[in-house]
Amino acid sequence: MSRQRKKNKGAEDAPQVRNPFVNMPELSGLPEGEDTPVARPTSRRDRKNTNRGRLDITRESAHRGGKIVTVVSNFKGIGLPEKQELAKKIQKSCGVGGTVKDGRIEIRGDLRDKVKEILEEAGFKPVFAGG
Repeated sequence: MSRQRKKNKGAEDAPQVRNPFVNMPELSGLPEGEDTPVARPTSRRDRKNTNRGRLDITRESAHRGGKIVTVVSNFKGIGLPEKQELAKKIQKSCGVGGTVKDGRIEIRGDLRDKVKEILEEAGFKPVFAGG
């Protein structure tokens, strides 16, 4: 099927526009059309934002005396206060310490699975990166 046919086929499914002249008495001699309501798009304000971007979750132990740290990085369009709030939420739910350094969230210990769940609840798409 060509592209033209697909395009024209979708135009038939579009809702018809409501007749604005229905309530005008001086136009009573005109034929009546269909009185269908206009379909309005739903608002996205009430819904939770589920596409806030991809985040990389890595496990690092370099320059930390052999201690393992879970690092969340690649935040796009998120300010420092929101990162600190998110880090605090992760720390409380995991029961460990952590910090925000250089735009990255660092959590003590290997808690990648738990951190991933919390970030998914916040609307991010976390991905395990590295080793």
